[in-house]
Amino acid sequence: MTSVLDLAPVVPVVVIENAEDAVPLARALVAGGLPAIEVTLRTPAALDAIRAIAAEVPEAVVGAGTVISPDHVDAALSAGSRFLVSPGWTDGLLDSMLRSGVPFLPGVSTVSEVVNLLERGVNEMKFFPAEAAGGTAYLKSLAGPLPQARFCPTGGISLSSAPSYLALPNVGCVGGTWMLPADALAAKDWRRVEALASEASALRG
Repeated sequence: MTSVLDLAPVVPVVVIENAEDAVPLARALVAGGLPAIEVTLRTPAALDAIRAIAAEVPEAVVGAGTVISPDHVDAALSAGSRFLVSPGWTDGLLDSMLRSGVPFLPGVSTVSEVVNLLERGVNEMKFFPAEAAGGTAYLKSLAGPLPQARFCPTGGISLSSAPSYLALPNVGCVGGTWMLPADALAAKDWRRVEALASEASALRG
């Protein structure tokens, strides 16, 4: 599988409250040019949503986010997740993700965490919480001493700030939620979601 970092400039970070919304939401994001979809394991509907997207939207690359335990890894894989994303990592969680057989992005926010992952043979990771942890200036400072590390920064990134992240040599994509405004989701306005996704997908033309 192509690296998650190379599928699209933006990975939508999706919180799904109702599993019935998963398929139309995924179809809108894919139609807008954002095929990699991170469904966070923050709601009771999350695994059913991943299962539905995997079964009914084959052009989507659906993954699980907020993966924080080996049990989460197993459940996400059983539901059909094609990649995994964590906000941070422990040795036990990393071991489980390494055994999963699918791409994964363990979360980091310090240089030591990055070096530890590189030592374990992992060079693709999530930088979280991006804005709070130092933003583009922090990531730019890592590119010199640790050029082999590549990131998907997530957390507080917007349509206006995303281009400055994507311009960095060590950033493959960004994670965001701005293409999923609460009022559009509440109204099931999938056309608006598609339009916002199309705008996001054009960030790296």
